Amino acid sequence: MRQGPTPPGPDPNMFLDKRHKLFLVLTGIFVTCLLVGDIIGGKLVEANLFGFQFTTTVGMVPFPVTFLLTDVLNEFYGQRAARFITLVGFGLAVLSFTIIYVAALIPFAGMTRAADWSGVTEATFNNVFLGSLRMIIASMCAYLVSQFSDIAVFQLLKRLTSNKLLWLRATGSTAVSQLIDTVVITFVAWSGMMSTGKILNIIYSAYGLKLMIAIGLTPLIYLCHALVERGLGIQPILIGEAPDDRVVEAQP
Repeated sequence: MRQGPTPPGPDPNMFLDKRHKLFLVLTGIFVTCLLVGDIIGGKLVEANLFGFQFTTTVGMVPFPVTFLLTDVLNEFYGQRAARFITLVGFGLAVLSFTIIYVAALIPFAGMTRAADWSGVTEATFNNVFLGSLRMIIASMCAYLVSQFSDIAVFQLLKRLTSNKLLWLRATGSTAVSQLIDTVVITFVAWSGMMSTGKILNIIYSAYGLKLMIAIGLTPLIYLCHALVERGLGIQPILIGEAPDDRVVEAQP
């Protein structure tokens, strides 16, 4: 018996609307800045700002981006999405730690031990990347606590201000979370390698710098908010007016 035409099935191509695409882009940038900041974090730098001597790591270069993106994710995708990205970042940090450790265990080629070898040697590789391992471990210890604190404080301030005062929840959540992050990561990374006085100086310097950066990022937070809301037409999650796990249905 001749059968009729087969009814069309679902489109095998996944549809991504603007909201999904933005989420993927923000996640990629967030994870990249997080991992690169950990890897380069072993390099210490000094600077004089407003008459104060700051000692911090070059990991501070990408970290302000993570502050900004955490607030954007929290604002436009809600608490559950921000927590999910936090866990994704943690998992990829563990993966990075594992890859670097395995790479360090693989023996170097004999030619790299020659006196005229000008490439990467075992000593330089281990000094850079195994030094970064300690920074990655320190970051992992502080990461989950500080990120979940940031998300919780952001949501609390958003609820207390009835979705108003974006600058307050953005700066306030960063101030609390980065205090926790700075104290934990500095003690874990440098204990046994520096005196307590030097460690405390790094904490004061790093946290003071992070606080100034958080305040300085306020105009960028409003700019990102405007670009996402007006430019892309994506509305923020409003506490009391929309569920945290709001889903935007894809249009065929």
